Amino acid sequence: MQAVEQAAYLSVGRACGFGALAIFCSMVGLSYDPNLAARSGGLLTMLMTAILVMRALSAPRRPYAKTETWLMLEVSQRPSAHVAQQVIGLALRDAYFWYARSTATVAALLLVTALVLPFLVAMME
Repeated sequence: MQAVEQAAYLSVGRACGFGALAIFCSMVGLSYDPNLAARSGGLLTMLMTAILVMRALSAPRRPYAKTETWLMLEVSQRPSAHVAQQVIGLALRDAYFWYARSTATVAALLLVTALVLPFLVAMME
């Protein structure tokens, strides 16, 4: 069971890392306007959160044999076929929700930054 959970978190974390890299690159591209960069980063991260929540809700119904989690497991670590759907589906759902909570926090921080940044700039002038 521990190996399934680790594989699920690693699988979802890797996908989130690639998404975060894309969001970071877009923010760097918009760095000429820090407020726009923070706002776009916050909105894109909220989009990533929504995608993670949708994936979490559909995870228990996705065929377990077609998931990256199943492929990452050693043959000896794989659960039997009659419980694999439930075990892998629940592990993926938990991983998706955990990363969704994390990305929601990052999105909130970026959007608060976008709200506060104009006031900070105005105070410095």
